[in-house]
Amino acid sequence: MAISKTKNSTDDMISSAIHNQNSWHRQRKNFTRKFWKKQDTFAKTNPDNKKPNTLRSYWFPILCAFIVIILAIVVAGIRLHKCHSPRTISVVPEPIVQPVDVKTPTFDIVRIEKSGSLVVAGRWKPDSSVSVYVNDKLLATEQTDNNGEFVYAPVKPLTTGNYTLYLVGSAPETQSENKVFLYVSPAGWEDSISLLMTRDGSTLMQTPKTLADGDLVISKIDYLADGRLVVSGDGLPRLRVSLDLDGKYVGFARVSEYKHFGLGADVGDLKPGREYVMTMRLHDGDGRTIAAVKHKFDMPEMTGDDDTFYTVRRGDCLWIIARNFMRRGILFSMIAQRNNIENPDLIFPKQVLSIPVKSE
Repeated sequence: MAISKTKNSTDDMISSAIHNQNSWHRQRKNFTRKFWKKQDTFAKTNPDNKKPNTLRSYWFPILCAFIVIILAIVVAGIRLHKCHSPRTISVVPEPIVQPVDVKTPTFDIVRIEKSGSLVVAGRWKPDSSVSVYVNDKLLATEQTDNNGEFVYAPVKPLTTGNYTLYLVGSAPETQSENKVFLYVSPAGWEDSISLLMTRDGSTLMQTPKTLADGDLVISKIDYLADGRLVVSGDGLPRLRVSLDLDGKYVGFARVSEYKHFGLGADVGDLKPGREYVMTMRLHDGDGRTIAAVKHKFDMPEMTGDDDTFYTVRRGDCLWIIARNFMRRGILFSMIAQRNNIENPDLIFPKQVLSIPVKSE
């Protein structure tokens, strides 16, 4: 038999809820009445002086205000302490540039700009004057800064041609150990060249896009009866030239500061009537090929002469000539004896020398 809820039981639940709610309202009303009664009692005037008892009436807001003031003072004190507390700040010292100690004036930059103007930069003693000489003529005098550096850039461009630059510093007067060979190309700045000439060779300071005709020239080829090939020519000062014969490397030489070179190498027997291809290459300071000249020739019949002849060029010495033609520089005395030269250290440009090529 199913049991179902009756109406009377539902009414009882509703009545109980209403009773509980009314009881809660009565309790809240009684509490509120008691609270305000106490407030009225605190606010009553003192029968002695007829003034309200303020401290007893408003003790709670006063307490809250006092707590807020204390908190504000504490917060302000903490902030003030942080502001005045010492801080450790890492100080980065200013970089100190030490001037470079140089014994002679040096070149850093020598180049031709797009405008055609010359730019020269280098180093010497700090706060000293340094003069720029071009082809042994004074071009300008500049002052170095406190680091010993200077820059010279004239407004007027240089005309086409070859120039040799060096520096002369003051206090005391000192000439630069190295010179710069400068070639101003008629094709413009892209084809201009500057070479720093040192004891160990040359270094390109401004690399040309292309070399002009005449920067590498073969002027003479001598083939000796003992199977030695001697090639003479002209190139850029202090750079290195190398020689290939039919694609085979045979030797190298250094171009003098007067642009001349001579290269001697043993190539063995060359057959008369046969065509040979000789390639001469010019290399920069890093060994890269910057110019090459190919020369084809048909080997002629040998004349049978015991001597060959060589025309002295500026910068030549008997030692180099003997090394190229006779394999060993120490044989220079034989050339001097054959040509009646009393002082082997004194030969002259355009002097024609007889070389005893069959001498051992």
